[in-house]
Amino acid sequence: MTIRLLIVDDQELIRTGLRLILETQEDFEVVGEAADGREALARAEELRPDVVLLDIRMPRMDGVETTAHLTADGPTPPPRVLILTTFDLDEYVFGALRAGAAGFLLKDASRERLIEAIRVLHAGDALLSPSVTRRLVEAFAGRIRPPTPPGLLNALTPREREVLVLVARGLSNTEIAGRLVVTEATVKSHLGAVLAKLGLRDRVQAVVLAYENGVVVAGEPA
Repeated sequence: MTIRLLIVDDQELIRTGLRLILETQEDFEVVGEAADGREALARAEELRPDVVLLDIRMPRMDGVETTAHLTADGPTPPPRVLILTTFDLDEYVFGALRAGAAGFLLKDASRERLIEAIRVLHAGDALLSPSVTRRLVEAFAGRIRPPTPPGLLNALTPREREVLVLVARGLSNTEIAGRLVVTEATVKSHLGAVLAKLGLRDRVQAVVLAYENGVVVAGEPA
């Protein structure tokens, strides 16, 4: 299966470099490029990419607003959005994740990591390593005023809520399985139930929801 890619960055040199890397993969096809968010929306509607590699800081429309449009009222089905940023603690990134981005990478990530990330997102998973989850969310969650926990949270079983807390703390499925003394398949099953009950796309949105609703609080011990 060929993965169709759209590269969005206001720097031509970055776009060219990414294209050269991605076109080495037989299952990747770079179907287009865009230099800002507005152009990205038009190109996405025209080209229907599977994954959009999106810069966070761009003229005319930044990555947060672009992500929101792509995931909410863009092409159907919506593309998976991979945020690429120069800043490892960029407040815009948290907004983009909340808007529906499936993951993010630093622009100095290795070629192998970038290729892996695209395949992970295309497979329907989210890309936030445990260390990135902790650093990113805990850096910015303290600035968010948690709303009253929605009634949907009450639909979670005690074990499902426990899994949600551990996901929000940045633990991988393997680490959660070890902590709860269950199989990794059981963890995936519980996480799937959490996503379904809360109407979430992936674990990235689960992390954001957990912090925004006070299920976990930045700075508390895991």
